[in-house]
Amino acid sequence: MGHPIFSFSPLAIHRRNLLAEPLCTLVVQIPGWSGLSNARVKIFGDVYPLPKHEQEWAHKQYIAKHQQGPSQQWGNFYYFRMQNISDIYFIGGFGTVEWVDVKEYEALKPDKIAVDGGEQNLKELNATFSKPLKELLSTEAEVDDAALISIDSKVFDIRVRQGAQFNIQRLSFEEGQAVETSEEAKAALWKVIKKGQVHNLKR
Repeated sequence: MGHPIFSFSPLAIHRRNLLAEPLCTLVVQIPGWSGLSNARVKIFGDVYPLPKHEQEWAHKQYIAKHQQGPSQQWGNFYYFRMQNISDIYFIGGFGTVEWVDVKEYEALKPDKIAVDGGEQNLKELNATFSKPLKELLSTEAEVDDAALISIDSKVFDIRVRQGAQFNIQRLSFEEGQAVETSEEAKAALWKVIKKGQVHNLKR
C-alpha cells in the first residue's frame, strides 16, 4: 500500500533514466499548494517497470484514478512502480520537517473518501460550497475566492485568495465525525458553515 505507480512514454527522458538508474525521489503535494511555505512530502525509493502481467491492472488503476475512458492514455505507455521505499521526508513549510517511518506508512490505509472519486468529489463539492465557504471566510477577513482542494475523513483544506495573495485554510468537521462518502461530506460541510467559526485568516 502506498507505492506510487507511474505511466511513462518510451520517449520520456525520465523513463530512460530510471531504466539506467532506478533510484529516485518523488515530491508530492496537494493541487493548489505551491511555494516553499506549503506542505509536501518526498518519497525516496527504487522505481522499476511492472511485469507484463501487471500492466493491464495498472492501466485500470490509472484510468479509474484519472477518470479517463478505456481507450485513452494506452498506446505505447508503460507502467512503473516504486517497489522499494527507503525514506519518506515530510516538509510542513518553513521550520516543519519530519522523517516518516516507512513501515508505518506502508501499513496505513487511505480514507475512503480520498480514494473513491477524490478529484470528482472535489469538483462536485466546489460546485455547491465554493460560494458559501467564501461567505463564511469573509466574516473574518475579505476573501475574493475560496475552493476546496483536499478532503479526508476528518478535515478539509481550502485555497483562499485575498487579492493577489493565496493561503491554505484547514478546517475540521465536528469532533467525533468521520465522513466516507460525498453525501456525508456535504452534510458535514453544511454543519461547519452553519456553525460559522473560522480563525487565523489574514486581515
